[in-house]
Amino acid sequence: MITLVLGGARSGKSAYAERMVARLPSPITYVATLRVGDDPDLASRVERHRQQRPADWCTVEAGLDLADVVRATSGSVLLDSLGPWVAAHGDGEVVDSEALCRALTEREGEAVVVSDEVGLGVHPSSAVGRHFRDALGSLNQAVAAVSDRVLLVVAGRALRLDEEP
Repeated sequence: MITLVLGGARSGKSAYAERMVARLPSPITYVATLRVGDDPDLASRVERHRQQRPADWCTVEAGLDLADVVRATSGSVLLDSLGPWVAAHGDGEVVDSEALCRALTEREGEAVVVSDEVGLGVHPSSAVGRHFRDALGSLNQAVAAVSDRVLLVVAGRALRLDEEP
């Protein structure tokens, strides 16, 4: 089973996804896509987030090789989240959504994928912002197409989205 959990910034999507995954069979692997870099505030937030996860969850930090990491990870997976993975690609670099979708559908075990819903925000004023929005929006649609369930989280509450007609 693949579940896509979408939501805006600070919507509660990651916490919702974590509660879902906590009920899945072990082993549970948290696949992180965010690279902290030199930002001490971000590093502190990531560390707090890491400390809140159950001790028996394994954490794997994925780079651009996300599809390979997902494919190689057995058991239940929480992939959090697609936005930083898209952002890590260079300007104009194409995200391989087909490879990620194949990895999700071919692997053994359940997967919960978290992503930002970019269609609800302000129109980006820069070409880089528009490229990011377009790339993540297309990736979200591709992952939704292979998902068994798609949820939209708003204020910590989830709405199940209907299948494509």
